[in-house]
Amino acid sequence: MSEPLERIAAALERLAPQLPAATDWHAHPAYVWTGTAARAVDPLEAPPLALIKGIEAQKTAVADNVLRLASGAAAHDMLLWGSRGMGKSALVRSAVRAAQDAHPGRIALIQASPDESLATLLGALRTVDRRFLILLDDLGFDAGDSGDARRLRSWLEGGVEARPANVRLAVTSNRRAIVERHMAEQDDPINPRDVVDDRLALADRFGLSLGFHACSQDDYLAIIAGYAAHYGLSFAEDDALTWSKQRGSRSGRVAWQYVNELAGRAGRSL
Repeated sequence: MSEPLERIAAALERLAPQLPAATDWHAHPAYVWTGTAARAVDPLEAPPLALIKGIEAQKTAVADNVLRLASGAAAHDMLLWGSRGMGKSALVRSAVRAAQDAHPGRIALIQASPDESLATLLGALRTVDRRFLILLDDLGFDAGDSGDARRLRSWLEGGVEARPANVRLAVTSNRRAIVERHMAEQDDPINPRDVVDDRLALADRFGLSLGFHACSQDDYLAIIAGYAAHYGLSFAEDDALTWSKQRGSRSGRVAWQYVNELAGRAGRSL
């Protein structure tokens, strides 16, 4: 090769993007899908299931479903919807950790987004001899995101690129319908219910749909008591209630923030 051609070839090599390293889908407990590659997460940080209080029925349903997936049994795609801060994504992580303890190496958690790149991820996982739960966290589609909503419906059921048998999806959202509704829908004189039904069509494709609602005072205090006992911290109920009033809500997140405050006051780390 002549010298000018060699220089051109070298320049093109420098300009060409580096191909991402092949992912070892067996090596780690969790991954983050960036859209073009997977970033390993090790360890998978999650509270023990026993520490998750105030959502007992939801906890049992999610943990059992993830355990089925890890064991190779039939399992559902999951929609976890409802109040902010009630532990939806934390519960998913904890359930995967528990399933990994029961079935070492058999399941991994992948955090991703519902964009077009998810098809690439599903294709990569299709031939891997391992089970995967893909977490799509804090989802909400507005009028401009209808393409993502349609793709997600197709991946869940009925499309030619439906998710493979070794993969299930776990979606968290603040709304059961996921996509935005407008008051105008209630006033539409032409089949107004059709619009609402279309919004719910995505939710209906999940075999397991669980609502998470703002916790009661007793549940809030029980959450704090569980964490405090685990970490060897003491607290006064009046102080814990004052903390929640100052933040304008009671939730698992607010309870954890209070426990973090207790640890800080005691000069402890968590």
